[in-house]
Amino acid sequence: MMAMKSFLGVLGEVEKSFLGYDKILNELNKYGGDFQVPNWPPFNIKKVDENRYVIELAVAGFGTQDVSVTLEDGVLKVSGVMKSGTDNFLYKGIAERSFQRAFNLADTIEIKDAEMINGLLKIFLENIIPENKKPRKIDIRGEGSPSTSKSQLLNE
Repeated sequence: MMAMKSFLGVLGEVEKSFLGYDKILNELNKYGGDFQVPNWPPFNIKKVDENRYVIELAVAGFGTQDVSVTLEDGVLKVSGVMKSGTDNFLYKGIAERSFQRAFNLADTIEIKDAEMINGLLKIFLENIIPENKKPRKIDIRGEGSPSTSKSQLLNE
């Protein structure tokens, strides 16, 4: 808890250096010192290559009909509801508890696919970077370079 509060104290200084990240910073500030992450079901996030990721959730016992994956306002929500039967158990050690996990995605992340394999729900993501967001070199004009006035550039 103390580490989170000190992190949020630094956040005020850091946010001055990040323009256009208001949504993310507001989300972090919203949690304050009471930030709690659910611990079930366990999950992995794998980076497959430079622009592709896979989120894996261990959902043994859940079928595809029991799990829901939705995307709304940049938040990927995975939830599961186990329909309990009326079987007469002598001992019941396998939990049939519902769950919900949420992952905040950047605006450039797209969900490509989802599949259930051997009790793992796999959600495949790709970071699609638009051309205007890709790194590019900016030429700097100097006194000896071909002249193009600032007003000509602005009028184009």
